[in-house]
Amino acid sequence: MKVRGRSSRLQSQDQNTTGAGRPTRNITGPHSALTDFLASHNISARQIRDDVELRRQQAAAQAGPNGEVGVTEETQEIIVAESSSAGQQSGPTDAAADASKKKRKKHEQKTIEKIKASKEFKRHKKEKGWDSDGSDDSNDLARAIFESRHAPLPGQMENCAVCGKRFTVTPYSVAGPEGGLLCVTCGKEAAKARAGAAQPKKKPRKQTGGIGTRRSVQSRILDGDVGTKSLATLCVQTLAKNVDMAESLGDLPDHLIDKIARIFSKRRLLRPETLPLFAQPGTESIHIYDGARLGSQDFISIFQVAPQLRRFKARAAIQFKDEVMDYLLSRDTALESFYLHGANLLSEDKWHEFFVKKGRVLKGVQVYYTDKHFGDDSIDVLAQNCPSLLRLKVENNQKLTGKGVEAIANLSSLEHLGLQLHHRLQPASINTAISSVGPRLKTLSLKIVPDADDSILQTIHESCRSLTKLRITDSEAMTDQGFVSLFTNWSNAPLQIVDFQKCRYISASRPRANDDNVGLCSEGFKALMAHSGQRLVDLNVHACRHISRTAFEEVFHETANFPELLKLEISFCEEVTDFILGSIFRACPKIKEVNVFGCMKVKEARVPRGVIVVGVPNAQGMITEGVD
Repeated sequence: MKVRGRSSRLQSQDQNTTGAGRPTRNITGPHSALTDFLASHNISARQIRDDVELRRQQAAAQAGPNGEVGVTEETQEIIVAESSSAGQQSGPTDAAADASKKKRKKHEQKTIEKIKASKEFKRHKKEKGWDSDGSDDSNDLARAIFESRHAPLPGQMENCAVCGKRFTVTPYSVAGPEGGLLCVTCGKEAAKARAGAAQPKKKPRKQTGGIGTRRSVQSRILDGDVGTKSLATLCVQTLAKNVDMAESLGDLPDHLIDKIARIFSKRRLLRPETLPLFAQPGTESIHIYDGARLGSQDFISIFQVAPQLRRFKARAAIQFKDEVMDYLLSRDTALESFYLHGANLLSEDKWHEFFVKKGRVLKGVQVYYTDKHFGDDSIDVLAQNCPSLLRLKVENNQKLTGKGVEAIANLSSLEHLGLQLHHRLQPASINTAISSVGPRLKTLSLKIVPDADDSILQTIHESCRSLTKLRITDSEAMTDQGFVSLFTNWSNAPLQIVDFQKCRYISASRPRANDDNVGLCSEGFKALMAHSGQRLVDLNVHACRHISRTAFEEVFHETANFPELLKLEISFCEEVTDFILGSIFRACPKIKEVNVFGCMKVKEARVPRGVIVVGVPNAQGMITEGVD
């Protein structure tokens, strides 16, 4: 039996009204008779059409097995309520509703009985462990299967079981906790709740291994940072991680501030916002290890804020231009040490103005990577206006020539000299400078001087009496006999730092032949250790490949003792073996670091605890004593 409600009769009336022989008309306007009639009874025509379409969809979704439309009890009550509210007599009778309800229940019971007889139900019952078919649990299981089969199909409309919102059913719609389906929003919340209940949240596991951790540990070892970190180190690292929260560094000692500045530069944290941490009104020393992110105004602000500044150091100071120097010259700041790296936009005229106005108290000038803006004339201005200058270092300069090096002889108070120039320096220019300032020199550094010969070594032997550091690198003309002459009967005290890196014989056709003993060879090495071995702290003979195995064994013999040696660079000394490396450990009780890159005969040397060996040419790396 079909139950027809108000929607069916309205549809029939519409069909009768819009017959084939009568064109349809739209009744419009605010004063039509139909509009006034519906308004007088508080009825909306649009609401009626929407309700009709809604009930039609609901009836289609609950079609019976023979194509008949079944109306649920809830829908029937809604239809009856709406019909009574509209004052119409078009709803289904109580008898028809009861008959429809009985037929629906009969069909439902018949379907449940079929489900109980199906293999699916028996399988579910077997999994649950139930024996009786008539138990309440069995009936509930059969009804659940029935309801799941008669759930709304994808594409149909359904009300959310939680929020009541109307939504379109999809194949991915989630079932509610008490039956029904959920909308997209409620479905996501239910899925999160089920996932959280099934898998409780776990604390993130700390990384205990892996490439990153191993690399970090090895990096600490190579930096000499072995063991538990000090409280000062932990505080500095914490500050670096929370730099945006820091307001000032307080009254920290200079060495900790310098350590913080190095960490900031390493992590690229030094920027205009963090610069005020280092520039305070009472600051006397500023060390900027990476000023690439600072502008000209930032450098000017340093001299504005810190009038008591005495020592200024800035690396990668690209924006230190003429306007910055002009502002510095306008202040009363009396700099004693001026270190500038990478300021190749600062003109030479400004350098001269600086030396003229500030040179009276200037004690140190270090200039790096200034290209062609610091030349021979600058050395002359220095000599005329800086009577107290103790330190001069000029490196990676393209303008300074031998003439300027000769002018260094006029710096009568100089104690520290370092040069690395692009122009090839002739021995005569170097000898002129060393002969004049040599007696007062404490450190001498001549980097990449391929033309330097034994005459320079002889001048050092005759003129220098107070050297503690001597560096001569990349010489292709000095001989082993020249080094022997330097260290034999030399009145200078034992050196503490020696660097003769790459003082060697170079030949493309015969790289291993060295008939003239060019460079630092066996005899020169033995003379060096005999003169300065007891005071040496840092020794670099990198790539002095003509030092023989016998020479190493004689120097580091069984009773040898070099009590102060901390760092040894013997990379690419091809005759170094495991035995020699072990002899070095025995003869140098304070040794901390040994570099052996390219020493292919070092294979299985046992390394004492606390010693770092860098460059062991095998996959295993260095073997620490006490660890198998």
